[in-house]
Amino acid sequence: MDENDASPVLPPDAALAMLMRKELLRLAAAEEELAVTEAARTPYWEACPESVTAHRVAARVLREDADRFLVSNALLRTAS
Repeated sequence: MDENDASPVLPPDAALAMLMRKELLRLAAAEEELAVTEAARTPYWEACPESVTAHRVAARVLREDADRFLVSNALLRTAS
């Protein structure tokens, strides 16, 4: 590890888990942004489109999956 590099070197499995988590969180943020954009286009007197709810549910599920990678990464670190 380089002296100037402050990030720890992770085992390959842990590094992959963190990359997967990062991607899932990116996808969740994109789903939230879609929900916000669609909701903003809807006049306040109209019902919220079902697609907004679907995007929010998708974002929640993606974040939950990302949290599972966080837990699995913690388990990988304690096992090594």
